[in-house]
Amino acid sequence: MSVNTPLGDTLDGFLEGLLAGRSAVSRWKALDVSRCYSKVGGDLGAYDVAAKLASLEGTLPPEAYRRTRKLVSKAPWSTKLSMLMAADAWLDAGLGDAGYDPYRVAAIVAGHNINFNYQYESRKQYAEEPDWMDGMLALTGLDTDHAGSVSEALQLKGPTYTMGSACASGNHALRAAIDEIRYHGVQAALVVGAVLDFSPVELHAMALMGAITFESFNDDPEHASRPFDTRREGFVPSHGGGVLVVEPWDAARARGARIYAEVVGVEASSDGNHLPSPSEEGQTWLMRHLLEVTGVRPEEIDFVSAHATSTPLGDRTEIASLKNVFGPHARRLKINAPKSMLGHTCWAAPTVESIAAILQMRAGTLHSSINVETRDPEIDLDVCDRPGPIPHEARYCLKNSFGFGGINCVSILRNPWELA
Repeated sequence: MSVNTPLGDTLDGFLEGLLAGRSAVSRWKALDVSRCYSKVGGDLGAYDVAAKLASLEGTLPPEAYRRTRKLVSKAPWSTKLSMLMAADAWLDAGLGDAGYDPYRVAAIVAGHNINFNYQYESRKQYAEEPDWMDGMLALTGLDTDHAGSVSEALQLKGPTYTMGSACASGNHALRAAIDEIRYHGVQAALVVGAVLDFSPVELHAMALMGAITFESFNDDPEHASRPFDTRREGFVPSHGGGVLVVEPWDAARARGARIYAEVVGVEASSDGNHLPSPSEEGQTWLMRHLLEVTGVRPEEIDFVSAHATSTPLGDRTEIASLKNVFGPHARRLKINAPKSMLGHTCWAAPTVESIAAILQMRAGTLHSSINVETRDPEIDLDVCDRPGPIPHEARYCLKNSFGFGGINCVSILRNPWELA
């Protein structure tokens, strides 16, 4: 696995930040939000790409490092981060020593419209002087350039594509990776949760829609993301990404790979409604369906990494759906909200938050849901809103992701000590 968020760009640092309950949200500095209603987000704009790239020298094989360095030097900002995260995960998984056929290693990028700000800045330059714009926009502005760049840097020659389904993209990409392994002979797959490169246009449009916070916390950004709290007023858009390396359990065991978790199952559904209106019926159906397909009993789930975006309707709907699915057992669930610290990393959120959940399961400790000062009376389950960290030996984690357009995708992750 690998991760890059304003809370940390290493697995250990990321977990430490989560368990410390630190907010990664600040006022935007990388974007000109002077004309936007909303001024806050999780900002990676000052991330030191050069230092990160230099840290890979001597760890990546020389040819892979030279390819990555060359590609990163010319790529748009978010594509640079996709390649660097992929290299980190490739090293963490030991894929260089796995002996896998490169034609049977896949690269699947979660997300769509990823390079928003790069395209926005290019259009501004076109309006000023067309001949001075980036002539590579026709290629590097495409989402597929993330997948192509990752595959070139690491010479992954198996299936390479993008999977876009709004804020459920990361889980859909994980589902696709499993299908590639089960049905298409792939030996390993990199699921790349790309960093969404917001532009001021999208931020303002989301504020006009009423989806993101802008009324109360522009001068208090650390408290802007507050799932389950009565003062929540919308999600906080944030940079962040991560990569999961997926391979068959027996193959990983045989080569002595570090196994972080088992993916028990991933299932998807649609609400039949293109608006950003979460459906209790749809969420309930999908969670029940996933339990039925995997054979996991409801009482075996003991940890829920909630979607919990900090929107008034979304948080209530998710809690109501959990109560429908788990009945009396819902009172025994531990539920936390990574977005309370990270903000909403959008297309990459299922990937980033799955990494967060897996690290917590390995640590036997959960992070708190921060900024819950006065809990919504309808949020009457254990949402870990007391000061943390919270000791908890989780066996099975349910990871929810519900995207704009009624797109739902939910996974179950199992702690690997269950299978040792």
